[in-house]
Amino acid sequence: MNNNISSLYSQSKNGTSTYNILDGLAVHVAVEHNPFQLPLEQLFEMAARVNPKRSFLFVSKVLGKHLAVNPYQSLLSGAALSLLLYREMNTEMDSEVEQLLPGLIEAMSSGVGVAGAYEQLMRLKLKLPEPVAFIGFAETATALGHSMYHAFSEGATYVHTTRHQIVGQQPFIQFEEEHSHAVSHRCYAREARMIAGDHPIVLVDDEITTGKTALNIIRAIHEQHPRKAYYVASLLDWRSEDNVRRYAELERELGIAITPISLVKGQIEVEGKPDLSHPAYVPGGTASPAPVNRIELENVFELLENTQSVDGAGVLHNGPFMMGTGRFGIDEQNNRRTAAGIRLAADILRRQRKGRRTLCLGTEEFMYIPMMISAEMGEGISYHSTTRSPVYRAVDSGYPIRTGHTFTSPEDSSVTNYVYNLIPDVYDEVFVFLERQVPEGNLDTLIDSLQGGMFRQIHIVICGSTQLNQGGQ
Repeated sequence: MNNNISSLYSQSKNGTSTYNILDGLAVHVAVEHNPFQLPLEQLFEMAARVNPKRSFLFVSKVLGKHLAVNPYQSLLSGAALSLLLYREMNTEMDSEVEQLLPGLIEAMSSGVGVAGAYEQLMRLKLKLPEPVAFIGFAETATALGHSMYHAFSEGATYVHTTRHQIVGQQPFIQFEEEHSHAVSHRCYAREARMIAGDHPIVLVDDEITTGKTALNIIRAIHEQHPRKAYYVASLLDWRSEDNVRRYAELERELGIAITPISLVKGQIEVEGKPDLSHPAYVPGGTASPAPVNRIELENVFELLENTQSVDGAGVLHNGPFMMGTGRFGIDEQNNRRTAAGIRLAADILRRQRKGRRTLCLGTEEFMYIPMMISAEMGEGISYHSTTRSPVYRAVDSGYPIRTGHTFTSPEDSSVTNYVYNLIPDVYDEVFVFLERQVPEGNLDTLIDSLQGGMFRQIHIVICGSTQLNQGGQ
């Protein structure tokens, strides 16, 4: 193994971990807080980005975005954040939770037994001492925020920000994410109580580097609906001392408390630039086109009327969004209806499976419900999602992103999407989950990207369907 060209990990005597990325780029990570003592190599790998603002990316091994995971592993990561919040907001840890912790930590640390650990925690249905509103950040943290919220029973609501522009509706709040590839966040809450009021708000992101996104949304919320307490939850928190100081400054300015929660908190130092001349993996040979099976789940999930959207090219999308995603806000009552739909959808799709090695793909913001469905589809399931995030691909030993397929977003013809690490003979089939029906032809480039011997069968699942059709096409 060549240490000079790989995304490799080493640890020095002082506890600083160094990741060498593609010749010339080194990222030094010093961990300051790791409440569950989770191994870093179980949480992420490192990759390069073609981006002048930031040359590297923490590629999560638990999020279910860029890399395929056991869906329960991703769900358990969000649930672990819920335990940290529970500990922050309760003066004493419940004895049942205390007994569960060792098994949960062992499952997260090893990747073994994650389904059992997650199901045990869900049976507890944690209670917080006061109502709490959870807000997940699009696109990457929509499922993470949802899984964190879903660990609680009463008094919690969830809404995630969105890139979609909904026709005829004004966002409840809107803010910018300066460093992102897609900067505008809109938050549509169908009921004011889901954000308004003086109850605490929990902001959920997969990773915090500067923390500016969280500060932006806190300001946006506080201008209209001031309150005393905010929590910022993330898998990883890499804020520098200056960034931490900005949180303290905002606390003083607004008279609030901002409590950060993360699985790992630390500092990073970056040296050099990556060599971006390494080749990506190119599959050899040819293959016959895989058949495409379109599955429309009619009357399985609750749909929202009057949720037309207009994309970046000005194209109107008439297909209704789903209630249960959280894009327009959900509470415990919605959870029960969505859970019934997930069980029914999983039963339908289990009977459609044609192989033992199955990949389930969410699409952009639509991550949590596909993740939950895939968790109930049986053995041999891997899950991740398409993304708007461009990541550098290379075949070097130890580097996490080997291939990248590019296609036009089915939801927005002005947006490029990516899906990573699709390699022939790894999977028998793929289920691609879309939240709603999309205009004719919008799936063409996505389906083309899944051909070339990647799969022997392609299933396109329209979850928010208004028409039943389970035949092939």
